[in-house]
This record gives sequence, structure tokens and C-alpha cells, in this order.
Amino acid sequence: MPHCLVVGAGISGSSIANIISSGFTDCKIKVIDEKNAIGGNCFDYLDENNIMIHRYGSHIFHTSDKKVWDFLSQFTSFNTYMHRVYAVIEGNEVPIPFNFDSIRRCFPENLADRIERKLLDRFEYGSKIPIRDFMEQDDTDLRFLAQYVYDNVFVHYTEKQWGKDPSQIDGAVTARVPVYLSRDCRYFQDTYQGIPSEGYTRMIEKMLDRPNIEVKLDTGFKDIENPEEYDHIFYTGPIDELMDYCFGPLPYRSVHFKLETYDREHYQDNAVVNYPNNYDFTRIHEYKYYLNDRSDRTVIAKEYSEDFVIGKNERYYPVPTEESAELYSRYLEAAKRKYPNMHFLGRLGDYKYYDMDKAVARAMEVYKEVFE
Repeated sequence: MPHCLVVGAGISGSSIANIISSGFTDCKIKVIDEKNAIGGNCFDYLDENNIMIHRYGSHIFHTSDKKVWDFLSQFTSFNTYMHRVYAVIEGNEVPIPFNFDSIRRCFPENLADRIERKLLDRFEYGSKIPIRDFMEQDDTDLRFLAQYVYDNVFVHYTEKQWGKDPSQIDGAVTARVPVYLSRDCRYFQDTYQGIPSEGYTRMIEKMLDRPNIEVKLDTGFKDIENPEEYDHIFYTGPIDELMDYCFGPLPYRSVHFKLETYDREHYQDNAVVNYPNNYDFTRIHEYKYYLNDRSDRTVIAKEYSEDFVIGKNERYYPVPTEESAELYSRYLEAAKRKYPNMHFLGRLGDYKYYDMDKAVARAMEVYKEVFE
């Protein structure tokens, strides 16, 4: 009968705890979290306006992995919300990723016709082509399109989000900036999409509601007196903190949100509007769209990016550079030597940005690695 400790009650920790508890019904699992609430960065709550607020920014569930969808569907029903994102470009709200509708909104009709025709002559309809591929085309219009998207969608937004010039960011980030050869204005094209009908916190609460799972909040790993007594430890926290920053801190970007309440039905026409070229914030979230909450008021959150500072704010995004990847590898090697019964997963434990479905899939993968 394995005795397990799970560090972190976010979606990664809660998933691995539930999977273990189902696989070993006689197993004892202790889940701890430094915060005073479960859910990690998925935490949400119903405010005084009867609006479900995502405390750490908008979380939109989407996946094409039926195993993940079926797993989470044990603990919640999902609505059929499909996410759309618009960016304010030259005063117009334009679909993101940039697509044929975006081209029509930004360019004169004759130029839009010409660019669309050239795109369809060279690429398959429905494909997502990274803008760097257009830069390599021997065609003035396609190079113009790539430069326009780079200048108006990517470069200034990236500077705000990462606090760096785009040339200092890993090329994988630039590679994710596509033009979508479609009129599908959804941000995601996954088979399954939606928001948990009672919120993410309630979903995770149900995941942890097992007779062999004990949850203890306001408790960090350093509060565990004898970690060697556990057969397995599943660690979803920051690995540099675990190792007392012996190699220096891993770099993260953080964000903070300025909540504003308005006495009106809606503030904007969509749940998320990006501002790549205007203002100091990167985007505005309007929460009542997600569950179609009924209220005479609306709550928005302006999102500002900033560097992570220990003790000041939350870790959000690992900074994707070669140097940070090498530093993480050093930490992982040292942590495994010090804690041979410890397994790492999650955005902080793996030092890797995960969409929620990928975090759940990773928990399934770790379970197989350890127990099968």
C-alpha cells in the first residue's frame, strides 16, 4: 500500500492525487498547498455580483484528448463556450489568430483579395502558417502580410508580456504566431471546449473528495518533517525554491490584474480583447461571458505583465530561453539526487507552460511511469 505526498492542489496535483486514489483505494494520499485554497492558478469564485471571477486570469478549457475530457467530466459538466480573442489594431477589433476575416478588416478590398488569393495558391485552406514562413516567400504581398502581423500583433505585445525584445525570446514563441487560412474565428479548434458549469474550484474540490485523500492548506513542503517516510512524493511546486535557490532563481514572468466593476450589462463585446499596441496592459478580460452569468453589473480585469519577484507576486510563465532550460536541468538533476522518491510535474515542477488539458495528460503519464 503506497503512502504518497502530493505537493500542490492545482490541476496537476489534484489530477495525480485522484488518479492514484482510484488506482490504489487502500493508499493514503496527503495533498498540501501553501495557499489557503485549492485550485492553484485555476482558482475561481462567485463574487457579490453573482459573477464567477477567475482570480489568476481567464482559464478556458479545450482539448482534443478524449481521455482527458472523459476524466474531468467525472467531476463537472462543461458548457459549450468557444473562446474568441480580438486585438485592437489601428482602432479595429480584429480576430486573433490573424485570419481571412482579420485581413478583410485591416486592408482595402483589392489588397485583401490579392493576399487571400496568393495564400490559397501556395498553402492549404485551414492550415496555420507561421509568419516566419511568409518572410521566406519571394512575394512582396506575403512578406508585407508577415511584417504587418509581426509589427501589429506580435512585437509590442511580446515586449509587454515578456519584458524583452522578441529577439531575446526562444524561437518557439515566434513560431506560435500564425496566420490561420480560414474564417474560423475561434481561438482554439479542439474537439472539446467549455467552462466547468460550477467553476474550476468546484471541479477540483470534487477531484480531491476521496476517502483516501487528505488535504492540508497553508502548508508547504518544508513543513513536512520526514518526507523520506513517503513512498512517493509528487511535486508540482517551484523546483528552485525546493532546492533553496542553490543555483540562483529560475526566471518567470508574472502578471497582476486590476479588477473594475461597471453598472452596465457588458464592458466590451467579447470575453478577451488584446491591446498589443496601446496602453500598458496586455488585455482586458470580462468574466461574465464564460458562464453567461446574470447580473446588472459586469467585472473586468486589466492584465499587466511584470517580472516575478520572490515574495511579491505569483509565478506564471517560465521564461523560454536556452539559459533557463539549462538551469532547470541542473536543478532537476540535483533534486532527484536529494529526493530519490520525488517525481516532478506541472507548470512549476516541469518548468514548462502547460494548457490545462496537457497538465492533466502529464499527470496520467507520471502515474504510468511510477506505478505501471
